[in-house]
Amino acid sequence: MTDHGHPHAPPQPDDPEPSTPHHFLGLALIELMIEKGHITAAEMTRMMERIEARTPAIGASIVARAWTDPDFRRRLLADGQEAMREMGVAPAYAQIVVLENTPRLHNVVVCTLCSCYPRAVLGMPPAWYKSRPYRARVVREPRAVLAEFGTTIPDDVEVRVHDSTADMRYLVLPMRPAGTEGWDAARLAGLVTRDSMIGVGLPDAPGP
Repeated sequence: MTDHGHPHAPPQPDDPEPSTPHHFLGLALIELMIEKGHITAAEMTRMMERIEARTPAIGASIVARAWTDPDFRRRLLADGQEAMREMGVAPAYAQIVVLENTPRLHNVVVCTLCSCYPRAVLGMPPAWYKSRPYRARVVREPRAVLAEFGTTIPDDVEVRVHDSTADMRYLVLPMRPAGTEGWDAARLAGLVTRDSMIGVGLPDAPGP
C-alpha cells in the first residue's frame, strides 16, 4: 500500500502475498474503508473469523436433508437460496444454484476467472480449486481431470461443467450412496464429502 501519513500493522507470517490485480484492489478497498471509518479493523477481523469458521459440514447437512426430505429437495432445486434459509444459512452475496447429479448427468463446478465459490455452505475453497491448471483444464477435459481425483464417470453419463461468477455460485447435490436405506440425515451427512459437492468426487460409501 502507498504511504499516506499513518502506520499500518506489518503483514503476519501466514498472510498470503497479493498475487493478482483483484487481490491488490481488495486490500486497497479494505484499507480505504477502515481509513474512512466505514468499518474498523476489529470488525473486519471478526468478519473474517466468521467466514473462516464455515466448513463443508454446512453443505453436507443440506445435502443429507435433501436425500431424506423429498419436499425440501424440490424446494432446494427450485430455489437454493430460499431453501437454505430454512436451515439458517443465508448466503446474501450471491445466488446459489443447486445442481442435481443423476444416473445420466454428473455436474462439476469451476470458476475460470478467479475463485468464486459457495463459501457460505462449503467454507474456504481448496488451493487446487483456485489453481490455473484446474480452472483451465476442467472445462476442456473434465473426464481426465476427474480421473486424477480418482473419480471415473461412465461414458454414457454426461459430464456438465458450470462456471461460477461473482453473482452465481453452484452447489452439487450428489447422488445418495446405495446401501443407506433407513439412515437418518445426521448419519448420511457423514458420507458427504466437500469434493462431492464441487463435483470432482463422490460421497463416501457406507461402511460394513
